[in-house]
Formats: sequence, C-alpha cells, structure tokens
Amino acid sequence: MITSPPNNQPILNDPSLRSTWAHRAWVACGCTMVLISLAKAIMGAAKSHIWLKPILAGLVGYVLADLMSGVYHWGIDNYGSASTPIFGSQIDAFQRHHKWPWIITRTEFANLSHVLALAVTFTVLPMVFASNDPIFHAFVAVCWGCIMFSLQFHAWAHITKSKLPPLVNALQDMGLLVSRSKHANHHRPPYNNNYCMVSGVWNEFLDKQQVFKALEMILFFKLGMRPRSWSEPSSNWTEETEPQGLFNPSTIQAMN
Repeated sequence: MITSPPNNQPILNDPSLRSTWAHRAWVACGCTMVLISLAKAIMGAAKSHIWLKPILAGLVGYVLADLMSGVYHWGIDNYGSASTPIFGSQIDAFQRHHKWPWIITRTEFANLSHVLALAVTFTVLPMVFASNDPIFHAFVAVCWGCIMFSLQFHAWAHITKSKLPPLVNALQDMGLLVSRSKHANHHRPPYNNNYCMVSGVWNEFLDKQQVFKALEMILFFKLGMRPRSWSEPSSNWTEETEPQGLFNPSTIQAMN
C-alpha cells in the first residue's frame, strides 16, 4: 500500500511501491505452480496425442479468469474497508486507485502481483498433486495464471501505447487483454461498470444484464449490505492527475 504525506496526497518514488524480496518470492512461487500445471498439461497431451480438449479447456480457463477478476474487482470496489480482514489492504488500494489511477503504473511488478500470487500458490499446489489430467491442468494453468497477472493487465490499461511493449499493444488491440479505451469507462461516473480486468470480454454482458446490480440488491435485502456504487460519487472518486505532468489516464480516450 502506498504511503502518503500529511495531506493524504501520494508521493512520487514512494518506497512502498517497490518490490521486496518477500514479494518476489511469492510471485516466484505462484509462477512455479502455474508452470508445473502447464507442464503437466503439455506432457499429458503429448503422451495421449489429444490436444483439442486441453486447448479448449485452456480457453475456458481464460474466459472464466476474466469473469472472476470482474467479480473480485466489483466486490472490493463496493464492500469493506481498509480494516477488513485479509482483503483490507486491497480494498484501500482500489479505492485510492480511483482518485490516483497513475499509482498502479508506478508500482513494481512483484509488489503489484504478490497478493494474488500467494492466493494462486495455495490454490494450485493441491491441484498439482491431486491430478495428472492434461485437460484439467490446461484449465488450471491458464485460469490461475491469468488471475495472478490480472493486476498487471490492469496496470497496462493505464499506460500509453508508446510506453508499452509491442506485444502488449497487439494483445490489447486484438481484445485479448483489457484495452485502454474500454477500461477508461470504469474511471468515469458512475464508476459501476467495466470491472473485468483480464480481457474485458465479460464487461458488456455483465453491464447490459445488470448482473452486479442484481447481486447488490440480493446482498442489500438479505444482509443489509449497501454497496458504494449506490452513493453519489464524492471527492474521493474524483480523479487527480499525476504530479509533474506525467501520464494522466484520463487522456486514454483521446489517444485511441
């Protein structure tokens, strides 16, 4: 989580945005689990000479990862606080992200991804020992790999094309990674749409069918939990540009 000076403004070159060895260790563990699962998928497919089903399973995992990222993003955007157990730091970070979107672009990779990498490590580890099925592992490797890197995909959606690798630009242009122009809609009032962070392929369906609004109604009437999206956006949601004239994500639309 980024630290702030007394006026609550984030500062450039904040040490809390750097990766620590603990962050890197968790990302290494998460990547190891995903790579082992992927290796089992490839070796099993090669041994059985059956490739179509593992490939289709991987595609399903990729699509499901986008949906899961959207549900997670919706949940932490709308419920809980910095004091919420387990998820408190991420809830606080995502709330601050609405006001200062540029912070995510200055957060080092392992710092950004280590919490999800930790979750992936403990989720995929038992699956690695439980099965050798190539179809199962093709799904697991792609799904949980995309989830682990979803915050990095999100960060790329806040960076100009000139600062991104050509491959990332190409994947965004093809719709395989969440695009800058589409994600920009999430940072405009009423801040209650376009939650998915992998490819964004689910966003149009979820928003048109008002799936999250339906879930909010259920949680409100069953548990009395009122989402933040029902309140008028306050100054806490008003985007502030990056200091010293650095990249401002609000210019995304003009550049696409």
